Amino acid sequence: MSMTILTVDDSRTMRDMLKMSLLRAGFTVVQAEDGVHGLEVLQEQHADVIITDINMPRMDGFGFIEGVRGKDAFKATPILVLTTEGDPEKKARAKQAGASGWIVKPFNPEKLIDAIRRVAA
Repeated sequence: MSMTILTVDDSRTMRDMLKMSLLRAGFTVVQAEDGVHGLEVLQEQHADVIITDINMPRMDGFGFIEGVRGKDAFKATPILVLTTEGDPEKKARAKQAGASGWIVKPFNPEKLIDAIRRVAA
């Protein structure tokens, strides 16, 4: 059975690139446009790993991560941050919120797949 990956990013192009890479690797993919939508998707759909951007409208990645960690069903779900941000303070803030890892865009599909498999193990 393949893992289900939730991608949360306000960029349609980025969502499409992630979906293509993840499907090619054999994952099931569900998508959300921002943090609010991501939390809505998680009410309906299980995710084994979550990949989220930080800078998004309505609810940013920090708020989304905190929202996910506030739900008992997702307290241990790995969350990878995929963002253009490289600021150490933002990395620390994401980790404090509950992120499992940080990847800077543009992403290398093979490294992303490796990171997913690592955090899901």
